[in-house]
Amino acid sequence: MKCFILILLATSSMLISFALSAKKPTVQDISHLISKEEFSSYKDVADFIAQSPQVTITVMPSQADVDKYGPKVAKSLTGSDCDRDGKMDDNPTCNAVFYKLWLKYAR
Repeated sequence: MKCFILILLATSSMLISFALSAKKPTVQDISHLISKEEFSSYKDVADFIAQSPQVTITVMPSQADVDKYGPKVAKSLTGSDCDRDGKMDDNPTCNAVFYKLWLKYAR
């Protein structure tokens, strides 16, 4: 019985660890794309995000959109591509990219 409990605890611990590590965004080094001079031109992280390339994606319209505009409505969102990978980034990813560049260039 003790062995079963230990195996169960070890397995669940491993699965939880795997799930938590899967959610962490990987931030790539983009210093080859943004020079120290360009990075120093940004006033703060908000300025960095505002001046990042913009990406537009198509998303599913909400039921309210369909009710208002009809069944053939299309919906898109535009946002920043802070890590320059061609995909729209969320705020935590943009902050992480800025912080990684700040750490590299602040020295």
